[in-house]
Amino acid sequence: MNKDQRRKLIILMINMFIAVGSFGIIIPILPAYLLSIGQAGTAAGLMIAIFAGAQLVMSPIAGRWTDRYGRRIMIIFGLSGLALSMFVFYFSDSIGVLYLSRVIGGIGAALLIPAIFAYVADITTMDQRAKGNSFISASMSLGIVIGPGIGGFLADFGLKMPLLISAIIGLVAVVFSAVMLQESMDEKKETLEFKPEPMVKEIAQSFSKPYFIPLVITLVMSFGLMAYESVLGLFVDNEFNATPKDIAIMVTSTGIVSVIIQLFAVDWIVRKYGERKVLNIFLGLTAAGFLLCIFAPNYVMFFGVTMIIFLATSILRPVLTTLISKTAGEEQGFAMGMNNSYMSIGNVLGPLSAGLLYDVHHLYPFILGLVVLVATMGVSIVWKGVKIQHLGE
Repeated sequence: MNKDQRRKLIILMINMFIAVGSFGIIIPILPAYLLSIGQAGTAAGLMIAIFAGAQLVMSPIAGRWTDRYGRRIMIIFGLSGLALSMFVFYFSDSIGVLYLSRVIGGIGAALLIPAIFAYVADITTMDQRAKGNSFISASMSLGIVIGPGIGGFLADFGLKMPLLISAIIGLVAVVFSAVMLQESMDEKKETLEFKPEPMVKEIAQSFSKPYFIPLVITLVMSFGLMAYESVLGLFVDNEFNATPKDIAIMVTSTGIVSVIIQLFAVDWIVRKYGERKVLNIFLGLTAAGFLLCIFAPNYVMFFGVTMIIFLATSILRPVLTTLISKTAGEEQGFAMGMNNSYMSIGNVLGPLSAGLLYDVHHLYPFILGLVVLVATMGVSIVWKGVKIQHLGE
């Protein structure tokens, strides 16, 4: 990559880090804060589901807007939505208004994420695409790791302090992007026909796209990962008497491994083996991880298996995004919006399914994840793919 490409990619990485970190920053204070306003677990679950639901509904539309109006304006609007959601959260103690803040945040994320990945597609060649996407994924992983840590530190200065700081940082990111970020989309792409459609119809249209199978795999991966994460703490607590510190070490370690892999290994692996082969290998590795979870005899073994799962999915995420991008032609915004939508479906269904199954038997979430992943790996192996369209090369 040349100097201009690296500069733009760094700006995008900062924006993605802020977006993910701004949500993670409130995680440590959320239980105590909800308790302080007379709410509990149901409200916490609804806040996550509402955010993901708003993101799901808005992502197809946001993807079209990204192709129609440009990447830069969608990134700025997305960051503005996330900052506004934090300000609304900070200034209210009404649970109804807090739910509204999550809707605003979900819409902001839907505007931001497809635009960032479409921007990456605009400024990279086919050979650079996996590297660019892996860097953006690394900034997401870093936000997941660092956000809660910063939130826990800021909570010492007041329960609501993480909300205020998150909102201010989001506002700074809006100004930073407005000043530093240039539009990446070619003028000729602005003439693309734009027909807003209902979400269900937009998703139905994706069935005929050449990147439909990678979209389905994205959904399955998000489903499995969120299902795994949602019962992880409960499982190690019940099975191995793990302490909160043990759980924190596990989550932080897997996050750090994800960042390192995405920054330094994904591009090399894809160049050596190609996206299709990497996809099948690491789907198999993820499925093997779910299988080993069922038989892990102690915390240390389960820790190791969890590391394998997160390592595999940290490679799968940018590889899937790259496959979708390479087969999307000039529909980069729509394709990335669909990517976000399918991921959101998995993010909603995964925790709900895992929670219900865990109450029946604590191993059922892992068995479900294993079955779904094996079936998906079979589809991936059979899938013949399509000829990749080279963009601007």
